[in-house]
Amino acid sequence: MDIGKRRWRWAFTLLAILLGIASRASGAPEQSLVERIEALQAGYPVQVLGDPILARQTLQRFYENRGYRLAWVRESRRQALADAIERLPRDGLNPADYHGELLQELVRRPEATLSEELIADRDLLFTDAFLLAGSHLADGKVNPESIHAEWTLTGRKTDIVPLLSRALDTGTLAQTLDDLRPRNADYLKLVQARERLSRLLGQPWLPIPDGPSIRPGDTDTRLPVIHQRLIALEDLSASASTASDLYDGELEAALPDFQARHGLEPDGIIGRQTLDALNRMPVERIRQIDASLERWRWLPRSLGDTYVLVNIAGFRLQMVKKGREVLHSRVIVGRPYRQTPVFSDRIRYLVFNPTWTVPRKLMVEDQLPEIRRDPGYLDRLGIEVFEGWGADRRKVDPRSVDWAALSKNHFPYQLVQGPGPQNALGRIKFMFPNRYDVYLHDTPGRYLFGRQERTFSSGCIRVEKPFELADQLLANGMDWSRQRIDVLVATGETTTVVLPLPIPIHIQYWTAWVDEQGRLQFRDDIYHRDGRLLNELRHSALADGQLPTPVVVSHASTAERRIHKTH
Repeated sequence: MDIGKRRWRWAFTLLAILLGIASRASGAPEQSLVERIEALQAGYPVQVLGDPILARQTLQRFYENRGYRLAWVRESRRQALADAIERLPRDGLNPADYHGELLQELVRRPEATLSEELIADRDLLFTDAFLLAGSHLADGKVNPESIHAEWTLTGRKTDIVPLLSRALDTGTLAQTLDDLRPRNADYLKLVQARERLSRLLGQPWLPIPDGPSIRPGDTDTRLPVIHQRLIALEDLSASASTASDLYDGELEAALPDFQARHGLEPDGIIGRQTLDALNRMPVERIRQIDASLERWRWLPRSLGDTYVLVNIAGFRLQMVKKGREVLHSRVIVGRPYRQTPVFSDRIRYLVFNPTWTVPRKLMVEDQLPEIRRDPGYLDRLGIEVFEGWGADRRKVDPRSVDWAALSKNHFPYQLVQGPGPQNALGRIKFMFPNRYDVYLHDTPGRYLFGRQERTFSSGCIRVEKPFELADQLLANGMDWSRQRIDVLVATGETTTVVLPLPIPIHIQYWTAWVDEQGRLQFRDDIYHRDGRLLNELRHSALADGQLPTPVVVSHASTAERRIHKTH
C-alpha cells in the first residue's frame, strides 16, 4: 500500500471515530444498547464483558427514560463512580459485587481504542454498578426475610433511577451514593470503627496461649503479648510499656474496660473468656461489624423523633428523644429456644398492675409439669383457672381438675395470674400488639439483671427500669409525673393508659455497635444469626459465573472482552 492510500485510510478511520462520538453526543439512541435492553425485556440473562447484568428492571427503566442514549460519556463521571465503588468496603460491601475491577480497567482504557459496541457495554456496566450499589446502601443487600422469618418491618424500597439521572446531570455521583447510606449517627460511628479496625488486617496476630488465670499483682510470661494486643485494640495507651511480666499499673486499669466492651464480667481477671476475646482475629470482629451495618440498612431512614430501641444481643434498651439518649436500661430477652423476634412497631398503651394470661404454649410446656409436681403451685403464685374463653369463661377450682389427664392436645383451660408482687409481668407492661404476643414488661426476678448474659424469658423483654421508661413515655405530651405513677401502682388496680401519640419501638439484633462514649462494643451471637447473614452478604452473583441459558453476551471482540487481562 502506498503512502497516499495509507493516509486516506487513517483519515477515514479518524473520521469514523469522530462521527461516532458526535452521534453519541447528539442524543441519538444507541443501537447496541437497544439490543441488550431488548434481551433483558425478553427475560434473557445478559452478560457483559464476563459479568452478568443484575439490576435488570431498574436498568431497563433508566434507559427507557433517557431514550436509550448513552449515560456515561464523560470520563469524570466514570472515574467518580469507579472510585466510589472502591470505597464500599467501609460499609461492609465488596466492590467485586459491583463490577469494581472491571470499572477501573475501563476507566483506564483510552476512549479511542474502544469500539462502538464496547462503549455500549461499558455504559451498561457503569449503570448496573450504580443501581446495585445504591440499592444495597439504601435498603440492604440481603433480604431480611431470608434471615429472620419473623421480620415484619416493611423496608423502604428506594427508587434509584431518578437519583442516578440527577447525579449524572449534576456530577454528584459519589455524593449521591454517600447520601443513600443510613444517616443515623450509630451507623456512621460503626463505619469509622470498621476503618480503624481494618488497619490491623495483615498484622501478626498469634494466639495467646491458655494457662492459669492472671490476677492483678501476678507475673506471667504472657503479659507482654497481652500488653501489645491491648495497645493494638486501643484499650491501652500506645506509650504503655510492653516489656513487663508484672500485672499492675495501666494494664490493671485497662483490662476491666476491655472486658466490659466485650460483654464480660469486668473483674480484671485474665481468664479463659478474656483470652478468647483477646485472641479473636480482627477479621472476625470486622465481620461482626459488617453484619451490624447490614442490619442498620434494613431499618427505616428515620427511626422517629422519639423512639425506643432494643438490642437483643446487647441486652440493652435505649430511649431517644430528638437525637439524645434520655434513658438506657438492661433487659432480659428470650432463651435461645424461645428467641425474641426482630421487628418494629409502636408502643400504644401501658397497663399498670397487669394480669397475666399465660400463653398456651407456656401453659402446656412449662406450667402443667409444675402443677403436677406441686399441688400448691397455683395458689402460691396467685394463678386462677378458667374454663372456656371470652365472656363465657368460668372460674373453676384447680383441685377439681384432673391435671394428670391433660396434655398439649387436651387443655381446655386458661391460667390467669392476678396483679401483685409475684405477677410475672411485674407492675407494668408496655403494649404494642403484634402477632408474636411480645411486649416489654417489669419483672419480680430483679436478680437476673446482674447476669452478663440475660437470655431467660420466653420471648418477651423484661426491663430493669420500667418505671423510668413509663415516666419518659407519659411525659411525652401527657399530664403525668412519677408521683402519679407511684400512686396508681399502689392501688393494685389494673389500669390501662393510652398514649396520645404512639411511640416507635425497634427491636433489633446487633452483635457490634459503638456506645455513647465512642467505645466499640462486641457481644456473643446468642441466637447464631450472624453466620447465616454473613454467608448471604458475602454471596456474589457476579462471582458465581453461572447464568441460565440462553445468555446474551457482549458483541465485542474476544480481545475486548478480556480487556481487564490484557490492558
